[in-house]
Amino acid sequence: MTAGALSRVKVLDLSRVLAGPWAAQTLGDLGAEVVKVERPGTGDDTRAWGPPFVHDREGRPTGESAYYMCTNRNKRSVAIDFTRPEGQALVQALACESDVLIENFKTGGLQAYGLDYASLSALNPRLVYCSVTGFGHTGPYAQRAGYDFLIQGMGGLMSITGRPDGTPGGGPIKVGVALTDILTGLYASTAILAALQAREHTGRGQHIDLALLDVQVACLANQGMNHLYGGPAPRRMGNAHPNTVPYQDFPTADGHMILAIGNDGQFARFCQVAGRPEWAADGRFAHNAARLENRELLIPLLCELTARRSTREWIALLEPHAVPCGPINTVADVFDDAQVRARGMQIAMAHPQAGSVPLVASPIRLSDTPVQYRSAPPQLGQHTRQVLQERLGLSEETCESLHRKGVLA
Repeated sequence: MTAGALSRVKVLDLSRVLAGPWAAQTLGDLGAEVVKVERPGTGDDTRAWGPPFVHDREGRPTGESAYYMCTNRNKRSVAIDFTRPEGQALVQALACESDVLIENFKTGGLQAYGLDYASLSALNPRLVYCSVTGFGHTGPYAQRAGYDFLIQGMGGLMSITGRPDGTPGGGPIKVGVALTDILTGLYASTAILAALQAREHTGRGQHIDLALLDVQVACLANQGMNHLYGGPAPRRMGNAHPNTVPYQDFPTADGHMILAIGNDGQFARFCQVAGRPEWAADGRFAHNAARLENRELLIPLLCELTARRSTREWIALLEPHAVPCGPINTVADVFDDAQVRARGMQIAMAHPQAGSVPLVASPIRLSDTPVQYRSAPPQLGQHTRQVLQERLGLSEETCESLHRKGVLA
């Protein structure tokens, strides 16, 4: 296996649930050595977020949920109780020989244990310390707990997601995955890489203050800009697009399909292939601005037309003419899709109890330093003694003594 792009980077992951672990897994996939510090006995909260759970060869649950498995590969787990002085000393020692620390405790929550940025940067000035919280370390909400669902609501995402008010099924809807957490994890990994690059020039680490609310506001993207530039207040439009038409789902003879037409040329080709060339020449529909203005007239015409063929027939008809379209797949359909399979987006990794576990691959493709899949998500405390002996030089006797005291699992 070739060395990963981040093979010389050591990451100490004190985070749990999704945003922080997602960032740490991304760095691990890129070759970083990631040590995950967990509470003895319970570990990361998501270990218990099931069913479904990983089962061993005899069909018994192992204690790792499918949720936990999605965001913790390429890590080693050490179980340390850092509410006790001996545990604090161990984590401080690990931080002293790490490049990056990721944590998502409540603002100020690690200060009592000497594991906050000020304390650890005094011991290791080169440490890049990434804090992930709901609302950041400043501002009137800094002490509040923040969760993805809450932030999707507060950050405006749910005001533009779902069917319009007053229609069947209308009202605010959250996205089907914890998207704000995932986006925060991706921003965190980007910020960490930027801080590591800056350290090459300054010799100093720095503190990264990432807030879920900030990320969600930033990711309003065109909808946020539509508001700031004086457009109508963004609203829930179901699957329709506020800036281009037609760009939504349409009924077919056996279900639904998506048309994602992004320019006038694509619309003209659709009209030609669909047997309605006159629509592309109609002043009400010829240009996107006109289609936006006449959305309520055009969409019913399209729905009546698309309902005459099956989804498969429409895709076969439109794809050769470069008209963006596609099915609405179930998750099972996704992993059976020819393109998804060709890109290797489902992998399997060895697991000490299950034998082998399925995982979703990283989407990153690097030609010289490809993503590495070195180890499946670890069992709680699986590497405690190995890491402490290897990194800190602790003896087996010392580890055993700390275990008897309850400091180590």
